[in-house]
Amino acid sequence: MRSELRHGPRRRRRLQHRKPTAAITALGLLLGLLLGLVAPATGAAANAEEPPPPSEDPFYTPPEPLPDGEPGEVLRQREVDVRAEPFGVLDVPVRAWQLLYRSTSATGEDNAVSATLLLPGSGWSGDGDRPLLSYAVGTHGIGDHCAPSYALRTGTEQEVALLAQALSKGWAVVVTDYEGLGTPGTHTYATGRAEGPAVLDAARAAQRADGAGLSAGGPVGIAGYSQGGQAAAFAAELHPRYAPELDLVGAAPGGVPADLVEVAEFNERGPAFGLVLGAALGLANAYQDVPFEDILNDRGERTVQRIEQSCTAELGSAAPFGALTDYTTMDDPLNDPAWQERLAENRAGQHAPQAPLLLYHGTLDELIPYSVGRQLRDRYCELGAGVQWAAIPLAEHIGGVAVGGPMALEWLDRRFAGVQPRDSC
Repeated sequence: MRSELRHGPRRRRRLQHRKPTAAITALGLLLGLLLGLVAPATGAAANAEEPPPPSEDPFYTPPEPLPDGEPGEVLRQREVDVRAEPFGVLDVPVRAWQLLYRSTSATGEDNAVSATLLLPGSGWSGDGDRPLLSYAVGTHGIGDHCAPSYALRTGTEQEVALLAQALSKGWAVVVTDYEGLGTPGTHTYATGRAEGPAVLDAARAAQRADGAGLSAGGPVGIAGYSQGGQAAAFAAELHPRYAPELDLVGAAPGGVPADLVEVAEFNERGPAFGLVLGAALGLANAYQDVPFEDILNDRGERTVQRIEQSCTAELGSAAPFGALTDYTTMDDPLNDPAWQERLAENRAGQHAPQAPLLLYHGTLDELIPYSVGRQLRDRYCELGAGVQWAAIPLAEHIGGVAVGGPMALEWLDRRFAGVQPRDSC
């Protein structure tokens, strides 16, 4: 069933683009330098023009209606320059393509999603085909200008250090923007049933991209943290029935918001409650049958309008110490039957992945409680999945990815090498 990509006036509102904080960018740059990915730029690379944001770039607008085709089919591609930092001072010896590819929405409709495919300048010296990592980013925001494909071109990608680590191993890396982040419509944030197909179809598209030289039967790994952990978990669950032709050797989801109801309750009256409102907006954009915009009060309408154009920091701080009842006209909107059904659909751990998993979670996570990660481990073990579990002592949310992200890539390196993982179940 073919989707209609919505361009409603409210959902297409654009504001001038903003970029992630300098501290995040500087940290990513420092780690990228330590990994040896970048060198001083020369010539045109150092004087590259600023690319237009997705709202002004026709590449992101798919043909309408979408032509007939299969998930993972490349609708268009172009080679682009990427930066490790905002000023283009350092050269990045990586070939990069932006891809617009077919995928599937949470309700099973065809849609179009954008991604970036990164290929190291050096050849692959390992055994067999070059591995491909389908990397699922954590929360980048809701606005189109927050898309990782745009951040990679402007040198503001906040997860560049982990991408650099993967590229330094000789892997190809594809980074999905997810549904509606760059492309028309509002981002379906926190909707695992939309994120999982986007991650799998990004891998399919990367293997089909002209000029990249990737094998259709080559090994694939998946990694992601926080929102990316949700995406990675759903991709692993969907893989056997949605993309069984992919040779998925392992998936490493970390800090997974596996139960959105528990995460919402945990963050109520907390400093980052804006993330809960962002998740509600994302789910409402994925499912037209859940009440959201029509139950917002005046304060809720103003806050959601701001959230629609927010990137990570602005989203998290949009509704400090709030609760859903502060922004809606309903006493308990999450108890609405439509919400209950859609939230249940997006609870991770309902299907056993065939590929081995590395699950990791910080024991002091202040956004996604450690108990949510531990319960996800238990559900997967009960389903018979192969799970290696890693509790990261004394780590809060950012500490969880600082320790667990590099660990996850080393774990995938062993899977690509054919080494069997330890099973914690």
